[in-house]
Amino acid sequence: MSPVEDGFGFYGLLNEPAVGHERLARLMVERGVAFIQLRMKDAPEAQLLAVAGRLREIVRPPSRLVVNDLPRVAAAVAADGVHLGQEDADIDAARAILGPGAIVGLSTHNQEQVLSACARGADYIGIGPVFPTATKARPDPVLGLEGLRRLIGLASVPAVAIGGIDLDNAARVLAAGARNICAVGCINASSDPAAALDRMLRIVEQARLDPA
Repeated sequence: MSPVEDGFGFYGLLNEPAVGHERLARLMVERGVAFIQLRMKDAPEAQLLAVAGRLREIVRPPSRLVVNDLPRVAAAVAADGVHLGQEDADIDAARAILGPGAIVGLSTHNQEQVLSACARGADYIGIGPVFPTATKARPDPVLGLEGLRRLIGLASVPAVAIGGIDLDNAARVLAAGARNICAVGCINASSDPAAALDRMLRIVEQARLDPA
């Protein structure tokens, strides 16, 4: 059984936030966001390590800090876990670096990857992109809501819907069966991320109280 409880709602991701990593992380922690992932895809590892170290001082329980891609950086700052892409380190290799108590998430984009990730012991998976997204240089094929619904139905661990999700379409993603969602651009690019985050959390809470 995955140590990640399903239905945590909003999954936070820091990706070049307009107000800075630390400010946005604090806003998320103040609001009890369960997971806060640091994603600095093209940054030198030394810079990633420095930012991750500062975030480790901010992100405390019940929030958990997850580092994207690099288990060694996650281990160096005692992060709570790592999130891997399909071309990153193997799940078992990541656990060998981080230790048995760490959380390992894995991005998935199709049926084969979802089934494989669950069988290989991922604690949670990302499923996407649900909609077109500009956060990746080479995005995977868009799933759409029906594709998302189908893949969520195959997952035996908690799943996070991601990719092109914003304040205008988040309710439809939740209505399609997602219990957990990640919205990147509408939070990170906002000059008022507190207001954007509060709106998103209200959408997630409303879906929990009034499921489709």
